[in-house]
Amino acid sequence: MAGSCDFIVRNVRLPGSKGNTDVGISQGKIAAIGSMPDAASVEMLDAQGRLLLPPFVEPHVHLDTTLTAGDPLWNESGTLGEGIAIWSSRKKSLTSEDVLARAERTLRLYIGYGALHLRAMVDIGDPQLTALRSVLELKERYRELIDIQVIAFPQDGIVACPENATRMEEALRMGADGVSAVPHLEHTREDGVLSLRQAFGLAERYHAFVHVFCDETDDESSRYLEVCASLALSTGLTSRVAAAHANAAAYYGEPYFQKLLGLVQRSGMSVIACPLINSVMQGRYDGYPKGRGITRIQDFHNAGVNVALSHDDIRTPFYPLGTGNPLDAAHMAAHLAHMCGRSELSVLIGMLTRGGATAMNLGEAYGFEDGRPKVGAPASFLLFDAADASELIRLRPAPRYVYRNGRLVAQTPPAVTSLAAGQMIEHA
Repeated sequence: MAGSCDFIVRNVRLPGSKGNTDVGISQGKIAAIGSMPDAASVEMLDAQGRLLLPPFVEPHVHLDTTLTAGDPLWNESGTLGEGIAIWSSRKKSLTSEDVLARAERTLRLYIGYGALHLRAMVDIGDPQLTALRSVLELKERYRELIDIQVIAFPQDGIVACPENATRMEEALRMGADGVSAVPHLEHTREDGVLSLRQAFGLAERYHAFVHVFCDETDDESSRYLEVCASLALSTGLTSRVAAAHANAAAYYGEPYFQKLLGLVQRSGMSVIACPLINSVMQGRYDGYPKGRGITRIQDFHNAGVNVALSHDDIRTPFYPLGTGNPLDAAHMAAHLAHMCGRSELSVLIGMLTRGGATAMNLGEAYGFEDGRPKVGAPASFLLFDAADASELIRLRPAPRYVYRNGRLVAQTPPAVTSLAAGQMIEHA
């Protein structure tokens, strides 16, 4: 067994296992899992009991707006409306060099934090499609380090801005992987439904993904998630459909929500929660007690709906914070969704890994099942200085090592703090 490996990672700890094991790698793929005592001559890394996890998946991030907070203005109100206004002005001055520099820096942050699969939202409101061209260029430039899917995102709507429908189709011809819609920002309920029909129609023609910014509002009358689920069924796009945000679901009456829950589950679509940005954007118009700013993660998950977690924005006009660490999203979700039970914390880690992979339709290329690597799958994985999911979410460390296709692509030495007297601090 070991003789067929050209690299062995010894003494890894797999989720749910009590002891350590070895993972053999050959030609960039997992060749064997188990004890390999007879492989002294093979190149090796002693993981020293570190936790091995699948790569993180970021299913919803804005690479065009990233790292523009305060440029040219800060969003002083913190509202979605002001964020849109600032970005609408900022995108008029976009250049390829500008987008490439910011997006590339953000991709490097993600890789260092162990995200090796990423779905980028790119606003196609610019007639020259400057941001789209730049992100498509980065997709090719970074293909050896990270898989990127590109979604053509009509920030200003489709019906409200008919030029966006033309630009979305052009984006698909240029190589975008999917289309989007923002139905709750269209002028009327009917226009919102029409925008979804147009987006789904494009996806059918081009066999593309549909990734909707759905019901990102506290308005209980915003009910586009049901339209997405219905269209996912009627078009047969099913698992190729994802709805991000879905905040209005937190305000629905229970009889309607239970009906909706069954429809979403049958549709096969995914729900992508964005706990960081929605925790500061939502609930602003509520009286007290204010809403928690997050969709009903537990209820969707318990009903069998695939749920993924997203970091979403990193220092943009919409969210001035953010690091690129997917564990930050899980940490926020644990609090807002009341998911601090031991098994619930493991579920949240699953939403960063398998949940995101399912939302992105990665299939067998992801290579993990129930959090464990599969023989024959790509040797892409993370090694953490953490005991379990609880410790990962509590400490939110960067992976000690990040491997992609059997090759080390990032590593982060642990932080060490010393007191002035020379004493070491042991972090709890």
